[in-house]
Amino acid sequence: MTYNNKAKLKTLYVKQMLEEETDAEHGLSMRQIIERLEHLGVKAERKSIYRDIEVLMEFGCDIRTFQRNPVEYAIVRRDFRLDELMLMVDAVQSSRALTIRQANALVTNIKMLASDHQRALLDRRIHVPGRIRTKSEGVFANVDAIHEAMRLRRKVEFTYYRRDVDGKRYATRDGRPHVVTPVEVVYADGFYYLTAWDDDHGNMAEYRLDRMGKVRVSDSKASHNDEINHHVYDEAKYEYFGRFGGDEVIATLKVRADKVEIVMDRFGDAAELSRIDDEYARARVRIRKSEQFFGWIAGMGKTVTIAGPKSLVEEYRNYLKELIED
Repeated sequence: MTYNNKAKLKTLYVKQMLEEETDAEHGLSMRQIIERLEHLGVKAERKSIYRDIEVLMEFGCDIRTFQRNPVEYAIVRRDFRLDELMLMVDAVQSSRALTIRQANALVTNIKMLASDHQRALLDRRIHVPGRIRTKSEGVFANVDAIHEAMRLRRKVEFTYYRRDVDGKRYATRDGRPHVVTPVEVVYADGFYYLTAWDDDHGNMAEYRLDRMGKVRVSDSKASHNDEINHHVYDEAKYEYFGRFGGDEVIATLKVRADKVEIVMDRFGDAAELSRIDDEYARARVRIRKSEQFFGWIAGMGKTVTIAGPKSLVEEYRNYLKELIED
């Protein structure tokens, strides 16, 4: 780029260096600004830089003057505060829905919203057990395709896969594609789920997106009926054991004092707690009768037990007996 062209960009260069190198605590002196412009091949005098700063302030940049020795200039107000950027970085790095590569790429983009000094503070590392590996790119592409179909009010087509006893992947329906009307997409317990209306069976069906092949937006128009129109997201399906579990039931648990927090972490504010004595509490929770729930109870040993209803206690006993007999 010629000198004249670079000189025309001087105001933008000043804006860029203030955005990247300054914040509420760090500024640049006039001498530093001039040196950085010279490094870019732009010669400038103090008066012209003062004019640049005035233009940028009129444009809306929050440029402050720090009365130091020497005087420094800085962009203080940003789109996000440092603590907000830290929160975003933590949220991205702790997401099991993202591969490490995707998380790192997003964090890099978030860092661009901070100054150079702040970026070092955003170098945070959060270990996430069970983070997905490489499937995520295909899953996100499928999410985009499903939302596009919902926007266009079209059906989606995809092949659905399962695993056989040898662990090999096979296509269901002998490889024939599912053609369904997408209703909602939910992320729960580390997986994306599609709720869709299946015309062939006349009901709502559930699909895990990581088990789908490539999703294609169909040319067929989406189905319309009362069940689709009145479908409401049910958090309980995703929160209380067994996305594909059995009947919903209100269970009463006897919880040892040192395990109360674990129960609260699992069920949240939906758990109704009452004191039994100094050592135990009673918790009423909504669950779905499923092997996942029984397995969780078994893993808690004698510290968390099922106190009711009797039918649930009996089913749990039968579950344990079957495990022993097998």
